[in-house]
Amino acid sequence: MTDQFFDGNELPLDPGAAVPEVPARRRRGVEQVDPGLAARYAEVVEEILARTPEHMPEPTLHRVARVMELMGDPQRAYPMIHLTGTNGKTSTTRIVERILREMGLRTGRFTSPHLHDMRERISLDGEPIGIEAFLETYDEVRPLLEMVDAESMADEDPRRQVRMTYFEVVVCLAFVAFADSPVDVAVVEVGLGGVWDATSVADGTVAVVTPISLDHTRLLGSSVEQIATEKAGIVKAGSIAVVGVQEPEVMTILTDRAEEVGADLRTEGTSFGVLAREVGVGGQQVSLRGLAGDYSDLFLPLFGAHQAHNAAIAVAAVEAFVGGGEQHLTDEVLRGGLAGVTSPGRLEIVRRSPTVVVDAAHNPAGAEALAEALRESFTFTRLVGLLAVLEDKDAEAMIRTLEPVLDHVVVTRTSSPRAIRPTRLGAMVAEYFGENRVTVVEELPEALDVAAGLSDDGGVGGAVLATGSVTTAAEVRMLLGVTST
Repeated sequence: MTDQFFDGNELPLDPGAAVPEVPARRRRGVEQVDPGLAARYAEVVEEILARTPEHMPEPTLHRVARVMELMGDPQRAYPMIHLTGTNGKTSTTRIVERILREMGLRTGRFTSPHLHDMRERISLDGEPIGIEAFLETYDEVRPLLEMVDAESMADEDPRRQVRMTYFEVVVCLAFVAFADSPVDVAVVEVGLGGVWDATSVADGTVAVVTPISLDHTRLLGSSVEQIATEKAGIVKAGSIAVVGVQEPEVMTILTDRAEEVGADLRTEGTSFGVLAREVGVGGQQVSLRGLAGDYSDLFLPLFGAHQAHNAAIAVAAVEAFVGGGEQHLTDEVLRGGLAGVTSPGRLEIVRRSPTVVVDAAHNPAGAEALAEALRESFTFTRLVGLLAVLEDKDAEAMIRTLEPVLDHVVVTRTSSPRAIRPTRLGAMVAEYFGENRVTVVEELPEALDVAAGLSDDGGVGGAVLATGSVTTAAEVRMLLGVTST
């Protein structure tokens, strides 16, 4: 195994260029960004991105732990809810944070990757950290980053002569920003895996594990058991482990880990779960069983059964955090929290006439959840896929899963250097769709226009689904002028 590759997911759009058009938002209005400050921010972002390596020689937490030590261990200044899994962890992180904020707690939220702006990863009270605060935090941490870089380069072992990675630096900034704020609780999503993820220098009082399946096999292992072993590493001594539905072999590994470290294991289907759900306008009505009681007829403005399960995991995680699983959440808090949830880039409608939906599904399990949600929640007369996938993903399995729900596919590529060439991806799609249901367009902006035109062939009710990677969702959002997160 290796340490973080890029940010543990995929390198998104260059966020620096978007700053002038996408100002940060405060809880009470829009942050006015001085042009000089915006320019400095763009420089700092480039400086951080320049740290991205092709690979890491060996897994280690030493660099991040050393920076934290030099900073006085800010990651221990607040309790943390730590989340991992293969799919659903970003949405679950956002739901957990939104409920906690509804309870009046000051929150820090760390997620990855970002869609448009690096600051999305570090949110305070639900809003991306301001540019000025980001720069102040970076200036505070930078000398220590350089000190640890120097220590690493002087190491006798050539394998450890590596500067801190892009992801490691952003994790350090998040932990320091949360302490400086200060927050009452941090809700932190791993970048990749668990044991060796940079976020694991902190210990969660609650460890959340969403469903685990095959993904990032080159980095985490070729079997679901190997991946589960890596992700189980976030379950720490004395924590409460809140675990979503898993394959039997995965659950065995998680159970063994909980017993090994003395964690209190709470599992979906036994300790909590979804009691009922019904598709509604703009989302769904759900009834959930939490650790401390049942909650009926809650509106969740997200589509798909997988999001209902994410909500159930999130509610259990909040109960575990605020009262060890014994304290019932108030109706007011839960209704307000869930109703205010957003999950950008996850079955998100970003345009009407024709309807354009973006979804960040980038592995087979994500594609399966997407296909199921499309069947259940939408009644498009004609659905045209806009597909761009990265090289290290199981594109064939995704194509096979999406074939029954798409009438036609426009194949293209994003700006990512890891994007599969459209001609090759188009040939893969044609194997399942047939050549008459596939159109190859080299550039994404033109491909979006072509897909929109093809969706109109179905008359009223036609739509476009842009999917295949987080970058696909991000770049389509940007093309349509949607930059809020």
